[in-house]
Amino acid sequence: MFVVAILILGIAIPAGGRAQSTASLYFVQITDTHWGDGDNFERTQKAVEQINALPMQIKCVVHTGDITSDNIEDESVVEKGLKILRELKVPVHFVPGNHDILRIRHPETQAAYTKHFGPLVTEAEYDGVVFLMIYTEPLAKSFILEGYSPLAELEAALKRVGKKLVIVFHHSPDADKIYNNAIHEEWKKEIREKWKSILNSYNVKAVIAGHFHRDGHYLLGDVPVYFSSSIADYFGGQATFRVYEYKDGKLGYSTQYLE
Repeated sequence: MFVVAILILGIAIPAGGRAQSTASLYFVQITDTHWGDGDNFERTQKAVEQINALPMQIKCVVHTGDITSDNIEDESVVEKGLKILRELKVPVHFVPGNHDILRIRHPETQAAYTKHFGPLVTEAEYDGVVFLMIYTEPLAKSFILEGYSPLAELEAALKRVGKKLVIVFHHSPDADKIYNNAIHEEWKKEIREKWKSILNSYNVKAVIAGHFHRDGHYLLGDVPVYFSSSIADYFGGQATFRVYEYKDGKLGYSTQYLE
């Protein structure tokens, strides 16, 4: 089952010139697999099979968090999930979610995350586009993590890449969550404003997140934010992943349902 929603993001063209035509850059986002809960291993397996069968050349897959379901210290859960993802034909990048690194067991779960999935901030570059994967739950949940400042890490990474096009990946969007007919604040206003200011001060063209288990899009200043529905069966939604295409200064996506 293929395209159900397509969204196009216009990227600014420098004054006095036109964007040069380039080949398409395709990448996939999966999110909220919640391994160890329900049939989410089986759902992840189906997603891997469909991603491998896509008709375009995918450069990478980015997992935007909640890889596990509060059980990242369980070696059997992590290894079973990673064994499935190793079947992918392209590199996989990760960011931790709130169900991976747990606030109540932060040192232990952070150690487990870095052991299996890597640092809290990682970078990759594909066809001149920098992918920046960053852990931002201390911002979303308003807590201090000794030795780690997401805002400082974000700005340092953006300074390093200079004028290159950047797409930022993290877990919890800075938008408020709506459920049970009420608005629930996710990020405190002052933290959100600092996040927004940094993103809009550099060449960030999009932010991609998960967490909400539903689709959404909004503008954070001039930077568009996209969040995707999940692999896990939460809130009655059908399992999905997204295929993004960057070409000629524009970013679009298609939502793929698991067959």
